[in-house]
Amino acid sequence: MTLVATPRPADDIAEILVNAEDIGAKVREMGARIAADYAGRDLVLVSILKGALPFLADLMRATQIPLALDFLEVSSYGTGTESSGVVRILKDLAQPIAGRDVLVVEDILDTGQTLNYVIDHLHAQRPASVRLCVLLDKPTRRVVPVEIDYRGFEIPDKFVVGYGLDYAERYRNLPFVGVLKSEVYARPS
Repeated sequence: MTLVATPRPADDIAEILVNAEDIGAKVREMGARIAADYAGRDLVLVSILKGALPFLADLMRATQIPLALDFLEVSSYGTGTESSGVVRILKDLAQPIAGRDVLVVEDILDTGQTLNYVIDHLHAQRPASVRLCVLLDKPTRRVVPVEIDYRGFEIPDKFVVGYGLDYAERYRNLPFVGVLKSEVYARPS
């Protein structure tokens, strides 16, 4: 019997943009700032599923104040590498946010279309405030202006995966943010 080596997800990475240690340090720094800014307030972290989950988990542990969690699941990419521009809410919040301070936690801000839609959706529910925390910002791709209150890293216009970000539901489990080799997403499905 011949054993064939199975490719590892990291083999599909052209370069690492942000390593695990830098992510950890930045998330701890952001958590401390959020804790100071929201001390004594009724904070709800609203995470965008699925990509922001690792970021949310680390960020909430680094934010040393009482807080609540809720989730939205939205779709604008499907299985492609470009946003379709059509945003759909697949799962809405489980709890009311009226009168509460909401901090949207997202993995990446690209064109701004999805987050602009999400922020408008949340404002319609009459929270005390809505602010935005993103791990990665690609400002060169912005189509819709979106104000970022807490920014992790500014990155170039490259297709990235890892630390929650995916391509066709793969690579989310990588501990770093890396650029996916173009031949991976150029392969026929």
